[in-house]
Amino acid sequence: MNIGLDALARTSGTFLMVAMDQRESLRTMLAEHHDDADDERMVRFKLAVARELGPFASGFLIDRHYGYDELVRDRLLPPSCGLILAADELEQPPGGVVQDTDLDTGADAAAARENGVVALKLLIVWRDDEQRPRRVDTAQRFVELARSYGLLSVLEPVVRGPAGFDRESAIVEAAAELGVVGCDLYKCEVPTHGGGRPEVITEWCRRIDDAVPCPWVVLSQGVDPERYPAAVEAACRGGASGMLAGRAVWTATLGADDPTQLLRERSVPRLQQLAAIVDAHGRPWREKAAA
Repeated sequence: MNIGLDALARTSGTFLMVAMDQRESLRTMLAEHHDDADDERMVRFKLAVARELGPFASGFLIDRHYGYDELVRDRLLPPSCGLILAADELEQPPGGVVQDTDLDTGADAAAARENGVVALKLLIVWRDDEQRPRRVDTAQRFVELARSYGLLSVLEPVVRGPAGFDRESAIVEAAAELGVVGCDLYKCEVPTHGGGRPEVITEWCRRIDDAVPCPWVVLSQGVDPERYPAAVEAACRGGASGMLAGRAVWTATLGADDPTQLLRERSVPRLQQLAAIVDAHGRPWREKAAA
């Protein structure tokens, strides 16, 4: 039996999901605050985020390398929070950004379904180059993999290009090219990195909405955390159904040896603020699906 998007949605039909699938990028962020940014610290941080924010989120995204086994074993997420497993293999130099991705052959979709996972996620690094057909093929294989196990597919393209390239137009072009592969949910970058006027962000999001046939949400990478709530509202006014974000929610807690208290004091209120925004302005996913 296939899983439906209600497994990741709030009762409003919108999405309030937390991303905790960062790998070497998280290590780099932790290393700015701690001398021991080792695997153990990464796992502790991820599990603290799951434990404290899971009860307020409609979905939680994690990778299989750091914390997934413990999260499943200890049943840290409530039934109201759908578990998403990253199924991407990242090509990423230490301390650098992700250069390319492929399907992670080590991700066991059958076992994931048995473990309560409701969706798989794939990151695609989109560039306007000769590799575009390969990336479309990778996205299609990903969707087929998720579907074959009755799981939802969340596709996350991020655009890259030479200095000065038209990033916003590239976001729309990537959405038109990759949004039609049959994914259940499309995870999109915020136009202008959230730095433009709200009406400008909304207009770009209307173009994204026209290009993507499925419900879609915005991520937070590259957006100033303090500007992210306004960016989410602007995106929702342009057709988005909510958010799947990490940095804008938990970055302020990275410096603590035990982030539990800061997660409660800073991240929970931020997530509650975002919940009110997506409920008030986000498009319920069934409306987009019907359209």
